[in-house]
Amino acid sequence: MIDLYTFTTPNGRKPAILLEEVGLSYNTHKIDITKGEQFTPEFIEINPNSKIPAIVDHETGITVFESGAILIYLAEKTNRFMPSDLAGRTKVIEWVMFQMASVGPMMGQLNHFKRFAPEKIPYAIERYEKETYRIFSVLESQLQNQNYLTGDYSIADMATYPWVAAYNFAHLTLDNHPYLKRWTERVGERSAVQKGMAILQ
Repeated sequence: MIDLYTFTTPNGRKPAILLEEVGLSYNTHKIDITKGEQFTPEFIEINPNSKIPAIVDHETGITVFESGAILIYLAEKTNRFMPSDLAGRTKVIEWVMFQMASVGPMMGQLNHFKRFAPEKIPYAIERYEKETYRIFSVLESQLQNQNYLTGDYSIADMATYPWVAAYNFAHLTLDNHPYLKRWTERVGERSAVQKGMAILQ
């Protein structure tokens, strides 16, 4: 059994999608980050960085935090959605890291300055919106000749989808990125993705 500590954010949904895809039994624990529950001593014992998501795998006794690390751990535990050959595995991890280093941080900053910052700072909004669209163009190019980011459906797609699927939340459009838009629709049609995206709702 796996305990998943999470909330209804893109990062929080990523492990739920993979857990649904592989069919592992898990319990969901809501960590309401709007109420500061990620800073409780009990949760800090699980994740010293006070961020969701995190998992505790009671079968192995292993605790994992950081959403990308959780995806890699679960993929390797189940031998699913991660190639076994070195080249294929490296490519998937490469695109998971691209999501972790670029897609999530840039869209996260854009959402902060566009929707939540007490003061609207045009320079910050323009900077992060421009960078987000540049990232969309990188994804668009990657998807021109294949249905998924690394060819076959993998944890790279699961990592990236919850962020890109929230483009409306940031008042963005995919009209100039047709391959990315079709990828978003394709991934979003999967029942496991739909269940993972609906977590805690």
